[in-house]
Amino acid sequence: MRLIFVGLMVVMLSLVFAIPSFAADKISGDVIMFHAGSLSVPLAKMEKEFEAMHPGVDIKREAGGSTKMARMISEVGKPADIMASADYVVIDKNLIPKYADFNIRFATNQLVLCYTDESKFASEINADNWYEILTKPGVVWGYSDPNIDPCGYRSVMVMQLAEKFYGKKGLYNKLISHRKKEWVRPKSVELISLLKTGNMDYAWEYLSVAVQHGLKYVTLNKHINLSDYKYNNFYKQAKVTVSGKKPGTTIERTGKSITYGITELKDAPNKAAATAFMAYMLSPEGGLKILKEMGQPPFVPAIVPDEAMIKKMPAELQKLVKEKK
Repeated sequence: MRLIFVGLMVVMLSLVFAIPSFAADKISGDVIMFHAGSLSVPLAKMEKEFEAMHPGVDIKREAGGSTKMARMISEVGKPADIMASADYVVIDKNLIPKYADFNIRFATNQLVLCYTDESKFASEINADNWYEILTKPGVVWGYSDPNIDPCGYRSVMVMQLAEKFYGKKGLYNKLISHRKKEWVRPKSVELISLLKTGNMDYAWEYLSVAVQHGLKYVTLNKHINLSDYKYNNFYKQAKVTVSGKKPGTTIERTGKSITYGITELKDAPNKAAATAFMAYMLSPEGGLKILKEMGQPPFVPAIVPDEAMIKKMPAELQKLVKEKK
């Protein structure tokens, strides 16, 4: 028994020292976090663990399409401590340099086509015929709004890339012609309830979301699922026009591998607690471990593009990242 007790103590101490620590009595108050809806489930677990370690801190999260969340800060002027995006480019384009100094890339993902046992043709669909199933009469399928959610414009990119990969001219237009306008929803996570209630047969989602919600899914070829940076030259053939920063303007999104980003805002109301949470979230034994457990591959360590950006980060975060273009 004594040996078992000593062994348990060693394991517990190793975890304590693996996660960056902040004295519980030195940080307190609310931490306001805006984040991609696809991070809701892992962040809920991170929030619970972090608040258990720091009882004086309350992590207050608001989820939505990453572009919309960033604009809540840059255009609406809502106060926030942390912003986590499903596409790191959203932070670069909307928050840096005016609202944030750095952008940490911490995880990847891939697009999958989700469904349930009740979906039409559920027993037939596979990686080779999914685009044929989606164009069958009566099949209801959708994705999130490309103008406010990266999962939305990535869903469109997947279909564009499928046309090129399978060599089927006109496939993208054929798919879109079968998709009704009302099947596009503001957030990708809204589609989950439609699937589970039988009001939708198929929905484009991130793999992590599919795993976390127990959905069935079709895994796509790496040439089209946006999962691997090695295929970026192929991915960049996909281009989607979405609304710009100002009303009436547009910008073009170009296909690239999925990379999530996170930042701490310059005028964060609670910098000390925000930094502590980010340090926990970016720890291999903290938040990154939770992401991995929930089907979302993290970058270990997290990545920033250059040394100059590292120097702009809080000291507690600098040791948790590496430089990589």
